[in-house]
Amino acid sequence: MPVHLELNPAWQDIRHRLRTAVGDSVYELWLAPIEVSSWDGSVLALRAAAGAEGWIAARYGSLLESCSQAVLGPTVRVAFAGGAAAKAHQALTANPSLLAHDAVFNPRHTFSQFVIGDGNRLAHAAALAVAEAPGQAYNPLFLHAPPGLGKTHLLNAIANYLRAFDPASTVRYTTVEAFTNGFIAALRGKALDRFKHLYRDVDVLLIDDVQFLASKARTEEEFFHTFNALYDSGRQLVITCDRLPAELTAIEQRLRYRFESGLVAHITPPDLLTRVAILRKRAQLDRVRIDDDSVYEIIAERVTDNVRSLEGALIRIVAHHSLSGQPLDAALALSVLDSIRPIPGESFPTGADSHLPIEQIQRTVAERFTLTLPDLLGPSRVSEVAWARQLAIYLVRELTNTPLQTLGEAFGGRSHATVLHACKRVSDRVSRNREDASDLAELRTSLNTTRSRP
Repeated sequence: MPVHLELNPAWQDIRHRLRTAVGDSVYELWLAPIEVSSWDGSVLALRAAAGAEGWIAARYGSLLESCSQAVLGPTVRVAFAGGAAAKAHQALTANPSLLAHDAVFNPRHTFSQFVIGDGNRLAHAAALAVAEAPGQAYNPLFLHAPPGLGKTHLLNAIANYLRAFDPASTVRYTTVEAFTNGFIAALRGKALDRFKHLYRDVDVLLIDDVQFLASKARTEEEFFHTFNALYDSGRQLVITCDRLPAELTAIEQRLRYRFESGLVAHITPPDLLTRVAILRKRAQLDRVRIDDDSVYEIIAERVTDNVRSLEGALIRIVAHHSLSGQPLDAALALSVLDSIRPIPGESFPTGADSHLPIEQIQRTVAERFTLTLPDLLGPSRVSEVAWARQLAIYLVRELTNTPLQTLGEAFGGRSHATVLHACKRVSDRVSRNREDASDLAELRTSLNTTRSRP
């Protein structure tokens, strides 16, 4: 049965969210073939290939429902049209009161699965404090970050924490888009009281993508009163946005002031070590065994500013391994990443943006340690020479966009594994030794000064 014309744009939005959540390979294999069987305004009945519905429902049912709720509203339920799923659909349709239950949150998005780094430490700590004491710690909590850095993960983590440790509490998650759609439907269906009950009679309200309130006057008015009703009664609000409250110039000033009245926690892109930890965690969750640690490091080197893209790159490499039978190693990772076109949010270094020549970095380091350039680039393993070489490699990685392979070639044809080892070595030493940290800081200052000159 074809998708109803009124549902088609929403279904395409749901499909886009699914693809973003699981990556291209998993999406094309399992979720792309799913079709809409029926839609009655409350239950979205889906149809998949014969024999696959049960497996898809068990593995991706929560994700399908959360993506559908984000687009169609928090009361929407998802069911598959065949077998036992049909009975569930019938039960839901026959008992509308079941539809008032809270949304199903992504079970994988918990605090224990959230990888903490310098860029998200404050946001994680604040979200955990809110989950432990709603309405008492930071209210409202405003999480600010570009897309793909973990805002929605933290919202789900709060909800999952409360479900586990305070099941009597009422938690509601919504996007501004779903809030708007629900509000319009309530106005048309003369069900405004039920809509208000849905969002105001809760202990914790989690609101995603508040920037989309812009230019929606009536929805903004309703959201303002919902915010006040919850805040004045001591209930918790957690809000995510891709910009700071002061930058939401298309939203009324009174709402911006309320967003700023609690804690504003900024999330920045993860550093290299955090990116590697994120990849390890994703592989562990997916039960993927990767014996070659350089696979993680190569991906983390290539994809620098978006967690979703980072995980997507891992999925593509694992999928290629599964389909081709090639070993899951550094060679495969490099081959796959070199062959694909970067997607939005991925930063694949090319070296084209660096105005600081590699040789200049090498000469600066060599001079500091009274070495010649051939000494620095040669095979010597004398401790002082090796340390100078490792510092130079580290600084080239930090101050230029040079790919690993090119960087290794610039240091006498060394492998990417040697480059990564050098960077790890520097990170370890400067974290423990003040003299080593001083060497790095002074070299960095000298090079940055050189780069800033006309």
